[in-house]
Amino acid sequence: MNARDFGKVAVLMGGRSAERAVSLKSGERVLAALKAKGVDAHAFDPKERGIEALLAERFDRAFLILHGRYGEDGTIQGALELLGIPYTGSGVLASALAMDKWHAKLVWQSCGIPTPRSELLAHGSDMQAVATRLGLPLMVKPANEGSSIGMTKVKSARELPEAYALAANYDSVVIAEAFVDGVELTAGILGDKPLPLIKLETPREFYDYEAKYQANDTRYLVPCGLPPDAERIVQDEALFAFNALGCSGWGRVDLMLDRSGKPYFLEVNTSPGMTDHSLVPMAARHAGLSFEDLCLRILESARLEKRGDRVG
Repeated sequence: MNARDFGKVAVLMGGRSAERAVSLKSGERVLAALKAKGVDAHAFDPKERGIEALLAERFDRAFLILHGRYGEDGTIQGALELLGIPYTGSGVLASALAMDKWHAKLVWQSCGIPTPRSELLAHGSDMQAVATRLGLPLMVKPANEGSSIGMTKVKSARELPEAYALAANYDSVVIAEAFVDGVELTAGILGDKPLPLIKLETPREFYDYEAKYQANDTRYLVPCGLPPDAERIVQDEALFAFNALGCSGWGRVDLMLDRSGKPYFLEVNTSPGMTDHSLVPMAARHAGLSFEDLCLRILESARLEKRGDRVG
């Protein structure tokens, strides 16, 4: 598409979630990339301005780079559907499902997609029994947060109450998940194609918030080190996991390979980071796509969900 064909574009960034700071960094880079390509792009922070301003200021489409609640959970997608403004990324239902790690797991399990064994935790849970059933170590995480916010790797049942309390600060739904000891991989998705896999290595206990956005000792390996045939199999399975939740446009699928090489899918990010530490731009670059061209490709995919109206 010609840059003028996009019309006036709102780059939605910031928002009200715990990932606001990361979203602002992502949004600034996307905004600069679109402007560099000649797109009439403007920053729009839903925390600072009412969503109705998108209509008042005659925006033609929206590039969503909001992370977390209200931006990645179907909320803003539903608002844009009502306003009739095409937007990037997955639709309402897929965004909500992918954001909710517990229900995403239930969908994957119904499709035969491997995901680590897990249980819901509550204030009155028998933590020792949970540790016995799932084994140690465990990952404890809020179901509806991203960027590893509120997550803890638990090595002893005695640590579970504190890990639960931390996760419960961010969400009322808390998951205890069996830890998969192996290789951490991520698969970017662009359109209907998976990008090259990236292997993540960190000296920290796991790939936490600091490892993602602040540390300089996190290693990103692309090529990921798998034989080409094995990588293609994992890419295809990642795309299947992405599609099983109804996701579209672009996103990122996170997974672990156990010691036998079996993949276990952890989550889908429907609005992944676009910072200088982020993984989708890294994978795209390895595939020969510049950051500016990646942003254009994502913007080209902006659309409204097509749901047939029923009469009567």
